[in-house]
Amino acid sequence: MRKTRIAKDSWKAFPLFSIKGVWFAVLALLMDAAASPAGEKAAEKIAVFPTTPYEGYIIYESLAVFWLFIISLIVIIRMKLREIERIQALGAEEEDPNAPLLE
Repeated sequence: MRKTRIAKDSWKAFPLFSIKGVWFAVLALLMDAAASPAGEKAAEKIAVFPTTPYEGYIIYESLAVFWLFIISLIVIIRMKLREIERIQALGAEEEDPNAPLLE
């Protein structure tokens, strides 16, 4: 067990009064939602999605189209990669030494 010293400099051994402890206390106070000025505004409800069903439908439809587009891009890229692998397997990029020269 660690022995604690009771002397006039014993307050320095307490981690809150060290530089790291002070920085930690300041950061904890700044990151606390209740102490921040934005904490007061966070209590109010912010409408992220519109409340009307028609506008909500448009948002979800846009998200669906976006993800279909992303998935189709992935499929197209995979098809192109397979085509490149197939061409490389055929050896079409290699030069044939017996090919006639066009002059």
